[in-house]
Amino acid sequence: MNISKPQQRTLHALARGGRITLERNERGDIVEVDCWTREGWRLGDCTIEVFKALKRRRLIMSREGGPYLITREGLVRLRPQGDNRTSGRSL
Repeated sequence: MNISKPQQRTLHALARGGRITLERNERGDIVEVDCWTREGWRLGDCTIEVFKALKRRRLIMSREGGPYLITREGLVRLRPQGDNRTSGRSL
């Protein structure tokens, strides 16, 4: 399964203890998606399209109306990455 870079970044944030929160309009449609790291930073890569793709692939889920978290399947599909700041470069 191919996972785009924004999807990978979002999954890495979730795997490290982050969460996704949604804002809905009065009809119940999603109008904004925010991905928060465990440190309280907002991830800019998490868009509505990224959220929908991750949800469709069942890599994230919500329980009892809470924030979206990574699933066990999401952890399996996530590529190992030692430190997100190195961007794959060898030091």
